Amino acid sequence: MSITDNTSERRIYSVSHLNHAARDLLESEFPLIWVEGEISNLARPASGHIYFSLKDESAQLRCAMFKMRNRQVNFRPENGQQILVRGRLSLYPARGDYQLIAEHMEEAGDGALRRQFELLKHRLHDEGLFDDSSKQPLPELPSRLGVITSPTGAAIRDIISVLKRRFPGIPVLIYPVPVQGVEAPSAIVAALQNAGKRNECDLLILARGGGSLEDLWAFNDEAVARAIHACPIPVVSAIGHEVDFTIADFVADLRAPTPSAAAELVSPDRDEWRSTLTGWQQRLLRSWQGRIARQRQHLDWLCRQLKHPGQRLRERAQRLDELEQRLNLAQQARLHQQQARLNTLRARLRGHSPVQRLRVMRLRLDKLRHNNHSAITVTLAQQRARLSNLSRALNAVSPLATLGRGYAIVQKPDGEIIRRSDEVRVGDKVHARLGNGQLDCRVETVHHPQEKN
Repeated sequence: MSITDNTSERRIYSVSHLNHAARDLLESEFPLIWVEGEISNLARPASGHIYFSLKDESAQLRCAMFKMRNRQVNFRPENGQQILVRGRLSLYPARGDYQLIAEHMEEAGDGALRRQFELLKHRLHDEGLFDDSSKQPLPELPSRLGVITSPTGAAIRDIISVLKRRFPGIPVLIYPVPVQGVEAPSAIVAALQNAGKRNECDLLILARGGGSLEDLWAFNDEAVARAIHACPIPVVSAIGHEVDFTIADFVADLRAPTPSAAAELVSPDRDEWRSTLTGWQQRLLRSWQGRIARQRQHLDWLCRQLKHPGQRLRERAQRLDELEQRLNLAQQARLHQQQARLNTLRARLRGHSPVQRLRVMRLRLDKLRHNNHSAITVTLAQQRARLSNLSRALNAVSPLATLGRGYAIVQKPDGEIIRRSDEVRVGDKVHARLGNGQLDCRVETVHHPQEKN
């Protein structure tokens, strides 16, 4: 209840009335909010409710979670744990305690990342980035395969191992990028754009080995997803293990469960191709043998049709012998020609052996490693020198150096710096910061500078 003082016309609240009014105001102005912080002062009374405080480096908030709600929490909260809480602000009128009534709780980190993942996934889906109509077909046999991944990771080793086993004649071009950390998304975007501009490959694999949600987070970046969608070259995503899904998997033209599986999907089987070529060779041989047999049957039929005796018969027989000889020579020449072509195809097939190409690529890789090491060494030396110069420059202009020469910074209690004597009065408290230590002082006398006429 409230009491009205008629003499002073003041509205006086009782404590209960004021606390209830404050609670109504909080609950109406702050409906449902998310708060992240560290658990402290956790209490679990016999009622089944839990009471705790959420704190950060400079503040804390009392929280309560009632029994029916905390039964739905899929982990056991403990002091010192970083969590996300969804709830409503309120006030406990009996004590006047401002508090958050928690309705949902989840661990921070993976939980927050998972929520960001789902929000971005739904938004990009609604924009049409996952539609099958926008996905490009993959070439049956890539003329050159580009791999966007870490050059030192297990993913590139797995891909090269599978390609060596299945079809070693496919050239591989590596676009080296970091696959985790804050620099990874921008590097992956740049690699995709660079591959599209240079147009050196007709198929790309975006690969990374397994890891946690945080380790794979670079492939859940919106800029990476849009770069994959805009890439003019078909992209196969091969990120993590079979159970791992990223935004890049949904945008890519094809998703492979692992880097090794991606290499399997984009390369034909060398043994199957060899078997196919052998089958074509046998079919060609059978075709020519059948043709020769039919020609011989026709020749026999012609011989049986010759009924005139004498010279004409001998002439016809001689003519038929000549035709048979020419036919045999022509067939033999054709067979030799086809055999020569088959030998040429075999030589070309042997010429595509990857041994020499791999040797050249190994030499090139060693050279690139050496150049990369040299470049890193030079860059580190330059950056160290720059850091040293900046440190000397910073020390030269630092106010701490001035304080070390006997000067002091004088401030009011609210932190405002005092520059003039007329900004304080006798009796005011001031705070002086020295080169070594601080002083709390009180003004005894104020001396104003003489004004110039």
